[in-house]
Amino acid sequence: MKYKTKLLVDRFTALLSSWKGVECITLNEAAMPDTLDPYFALILDVFCSGSIPGVEERCSAYGDDVAAFESSGQSEKDRFLIGDIPIRLEFKKTKKIDELVNIARSAHEKLWLIKDSGTYGFYRLANCEIVYSRTTWINGIREQLTQIGDKFWIEMRDAVQSKMEHFLADLGAACFQGDKFHYLIASAGFIKTVCLALFCINKHFEPSHRAYFKQVLELPNLPESFSAEFETFLGSESGIAPDSRFHLAKVIAHKIIQM
Repeated sequence: MKYKTKLLVDRFTALLSSWKGVECITLNEAAMPDTLDPYFALILDVFCSGSIPGVEERCSAYGDDVAAFESSGQSEKDRFLIGDIPIRLEFKKTKKIDELVNIARSAHEKLWLIKDSGTYGFYRLANCEIVYSRTTWINGIREQLTQIGDKFWIEMRDAVQSKMEHFLADLGAACFQGDKFHYLIASAGFIKTVCLALFCINKHFEPSHRAYFKQVLELPNLPESFSAEFETFLGSESGIAPDSRFHLAKVIAHKIIQM
């Protein structure tokens, strides 16, 4: 972490942890690159077990150097700039986190609450750097995340694999119709759901979108020749015709379904 970033992390950690309703603060990995990196953002997840100040009081507390402040309608996210550094504070209720983790572990009849949102929230819980913790709550949550069983991953896989097949069908239809716009949309959906299916097969929480490609290729259990086929499908410079790319997509999807 760069020195300038650390100063800001320390500054906001000290402020946020002084609010009695704040249980834990974690730092997102998006803050790890250099501040000149286009993907850089200082993102803090602020887990709250009680009340916190209102929007206007929070904005005032952040400092006089804050610019372009905005807060989501439900006050769940505060976004602003300090100089040219984008900062995002995301407020999350510990009670809701407890509920979602419990659903993943045992209350599978409520899995529909997770299927649409995916497992990125769990990825952040498990992997973000803990910069403040009032109690051992976050450690308990991380331990529970290691106890998620096969049923969760099977049901999550079924859901995303079904979407993958739908996008594959859309891709074929777009090829047949010569619909370039729909072809791009279907391709993006297919790429994402292929990765999601493989994350589920490997019992791996999904990372941020920008980390999909790198992390999916590092998974231990992949279809034969997946890396080469996936990179070929993604390559815009390869000169592959849309119908040939659709055929390759069918090959990739079939191998995943057979795993």
